[in-house]
Amino acid sequence: NESGGNTYDFISQFIDVGNPKNLLVSTTTQFNIDKLPPDTYNSIANLHRINDFRRVNKFFESVNVKLPFGGIFIDNAETFGLRKKRILQKYPKIINHVYYFFDFIFTRVFPKLPGLKNFYFFATLGHNRVLSRAETLGRLYSCGFEIVEEKYIEGHLYFVARKIKEPYYDENPSYGPLFKMNRIGKGGKIIGVYKFRTMHPYAEYLQDFVIKKHGFSEEGKVANDFRLNYWGRFLRKYWLDEFPQLINVVKGDMKLVGVRPLSRNYFNLYSDELKEKRLKYKPGLVPPFYVDLPKSLEEIMGSELNYLEQYEKKPFKTDLIYFYKAFFNIIFRRARST
Repeated sequence: NESGGNTYDFISQFIDVGNPKNLLVSTTTQFNIDKLPPDTYNSIANLHRINDFRRVNKFFESVNVKLPFGGIFIDNAETFGLRKKRILQKYPKIINHVYYFFDFIFTRVFPKLPGLKNFYFFATLGHNRVLSRAETLGRLYSCGFEIVEEKYIEGHLYFVARKIKEPYYDENPSYGPLFKMNRIGKGGKIIGVYKFRTMHPYAEYLQDFVIKKHGFSEEGKVANDFRLNYWGRFLRKYWLDEFPQLINVVKGDMKLVGVRPLSRNYFNLYSDELKEKRLKYKPGLVPPFYVDLPKSLEEIMGSELNYLEQYEKKPFKTDLIYFYKAFFNIIFRRARST
């Protein structure tokens, strides 16, 4: 009765709600999950939206602990887009946009700024928080789940998740505009690469999910990448997201020109020959991509292999030539970050 027939029908597709091994609850507190007896339930379906959870990840982690591997977790969220639609439809024109503007500032900007973040959670206690689809799914993956199904029902995004591993227990998640990504450096060393945020929080956990779901575009980028936030496309268009990597250059983790630092997932897509050559040298801020402007993943790998082979023979001359050509393409041919 709390969520309606459509919700019941959706949940019933994945679990037998009459089976005592499957728990149906409506709660916002981690405590109600923690007190459940261990090794009792195969599935947990929660009817209350996760927007009202004070600590979303802690709730997900508690659910993970109570489920066996392969266990099902079902819940829902009002995403950023659904919230905007609800507000604009609820109030008269002009008033609705004014209301939405202040709602955006308070619920989207405040939680991401030091100082104001503490005030926001003090004032709201974490209730009615704004979550994007990417952040919602990314949090699930970070807590050891994979997505089985998604469906929009009556203004909410319902998800079905399956436990596949233990949570990451990320104690220091990044929300701010500047953050570090784990990337593979020289010799296979993991380095923290600085960037301006162009994706929603927790989006880094969704890379496998997005690649499997949408694959790659002709340019070698992830197709239909919903992880990008609204200002991320602007930053990437004008190469601004890469500027903080100058910090890595100063620290000595990277050099000015070189192959782009890759995540483990992307690195594993490369050929063994290219992997071996990549690990011999530091990655660079200005990659050969801006010189050759490849249009596919295969062309990107060919471009990097060609650069590395030239760099092995004449390091300084190669980087000087590549820097000049990349600068020309960025300024005059409008080559942009992928």
